[in-house]
Amino acid sequence: MSAAPEDRLEQEPNRWPVPPDGGWTADDLDRIPGLPPHTELIDGSLVFMSPQTAFHGRAMRLFENALLEQAPAHLDVLREMTIKLDEKNRPEPDVLVFPVEANTGHRQTWFRPEDIVLAVEVVSDDSVERDREVKPRKYAAAGVRHFWRVEADEAGVPIVYVYELDPALEVYVPTGIYRDKLTLTAPFPLTIDLTAINRRRP
Repeated sequence: MSAAPEDRLEQEPNRWPVPPDGGWTADDLDRIPGLPPHTELIDGSLVFMSPQTAFHGRAMRLFENALLEQAPAHLDVLREMTIKLDEKNRPEPDVLVFPVEANTGHRQTWFRPEDIVLAVEVVSDDSVERDREVKPRKYAAAGVRHFWRVEADEAGVPIVYVYELDPALEVYVPTGIYRDKLTLTAPFPLTIDLTAINRRRP
């Protein structure tokens, strides 16, 4: 039974789109038919997401709810929307904070990097290198001001690595590692009980 997916791939060798010369562009991501949900574009290549773990889903819920509850009125929060960093890069952070005026309507599929106040990436087994190295470097170069990387400890409780942009150097400066409780004054005052990850309601 476990061989079925491999058999299908052998029978359908042209199932996935073939990239054009020079790779895909950020605008192509909205036009390619049949892409799996949450496909990203990194350096002109399509990146498909692996099945989500319980930690990943619950961490996104925890941070989205806490940020929505505590963000000032001029900011909004969404999960799993892409940022068009440049022509060849359109990653999809797990949670985004941005000004309300950056909303362009119900058909919007991406944000500009200059509109992003905070990008949050929850690390998965297949995204360790992208979330620790590739994406932070690209977010910083594009001017995204705040970045959090979220990883699980041995008990499945989030550890949050917090970074702030040095605009002169276009790199992130680490400002703290948080366990059990996250308390910050930037990008706005907030406190998140990280041990609440498995609670169904705040």
